[in-house]
Amino acid sequence: MSSAAFSPRNGFAYGLMGLPLAFVALPLYVVLPHHYATTLGVPLAVLGQILLGARLFDGLIDPLLGRWGDALFARSTRAVLGVAAMAAVLMALGFWGLFFPATQQHVLLWAAALLVLTYTAYSTLGVLHQSWAALLGGDEGQRSRLVGWREGLGLVGVVVASVAPVLLGLPATVLLLALCLALGWLAWTRAVGPQPQRQAVHRAALWQPFANPVFRRLLAVFLLNGIASAVPATLVLFFVQDRLQAAEALQPLFLATYFVCAAVSIPLWLRLVPRWGLARTWLVGMGVAVAAFVCAALLGAGDSVAFLLVCAASGIALGTDLALPGALLAGIVQRSHSQTAGLYFGWWNFATKLNLALAAGLALPLLAWLGYTPGAQDAAALHALTAIYCLLPCVLKLAAAGALYLLIIRPKDSL
Repeated sequence: MSSAAFSPRNGFAYGLMGLPLAFVALPLYVVLPHHYATTLGVPLAVLGQILLGARLFDGLIDPLLGRWGDALFARSTRAVLGVAAMAAVLMALGFWGLFFPATQQHVLLWAAALLVLTYTAYSTLGVLHQSWAALLGGDEGQRSRLVGWREGLGLVGVVVASVAPVLLGLPATVLLLALCLALGWLAWTRAVGPQPQRQAVHRAALWQPFANPVFRRLLAVFLLNGIASAVPATLVLFFVQDRLQAAEALQPLFLATYFVCAAVSIPLWLRLVPRWGLARTWLVGMGVAVAAFVCAALLGAGDSVAFLLVCAASGIALGTDLALPGALLAGIVQRSHSQTAGLYFGWWNFATKLNLALAAGLALPLLAWLGYTPGAQDAAALHALTAIYCLLPCVLKLAAAGALYLLIIRPKDSL
């Protein structure tokens, strides 16, 4: 592949679709649970079960979508972009329906159905977009730069999504998402594309990525680390409102600080990759995240300024989670010399959805079991919220760091 594939111009053209994809992800994974619990009065335990079921379904179909994506890449990049356009339209419609339910009497059924639709469209678009970059190949630095463009622009989308509902309102936010999807798709059509694959993928290839031991080890690390990151993402608004008792107007500032710091940190982390390597740089990022959440556990009512610093530090750590694991996976795909990039990213996205499903499906019912409800101010409930939001992620992050060293950095046949 020519150097033009990794130029800033092509990085922007390819990566711009990451903006609306992340734009959808933040409301679905962070805002939607809080919205349904506080505005529509859905109990936390029931809400957790719905999110768990929808996300598990979404994750289970990701490998199938990945195999379908491989078949599309075998035909042409034009076929890939055509399916991507249809998925973008369905995703925008599903996003609108989730935040503006057509029925109040059957809101749970409506939410479940719209979640399935939106997640399916989101996953289709995401798998195709990720596979596109992996099929371009390149060395560690080139792969990390291309993924960095995608994730950096994705963080711009997250920041926009965190402030748009407050500043513009939900109706304008939906229109903004549709516009970003259109612009992202148009830019994608002008990006350098991979060469068409010469071999169709058969049904028997569905489990093929798991024959690769390096992929299995990387996926195990990714699962542990992902759950550690997904738990606080699910609970952050509850922590801000009830533990910190911060003003509602500060919520977008906390989220924006977190994601802006992540976006700014990505180029800085990428500069360390040639010196330390992808895996060791990721390990340092995990250590930064643990330190940030230990500090968060010490905060209480009125500590909004201190929490801004925690958001900044954890955002800097997030930069490694976004840019480096995907680049590691792209290297596995490249070295496997297979034509199943979509399958690899399908299973990768399955792991991502499993992380989010476990975070919502386990953390929310666990909080309810421990006696916490939104708005609670008694000491026991707040201690439970702090333990699940701050300390549980630290334990999981440390386990992920240990697995990263033992399974990826230490083995000689690894990345």
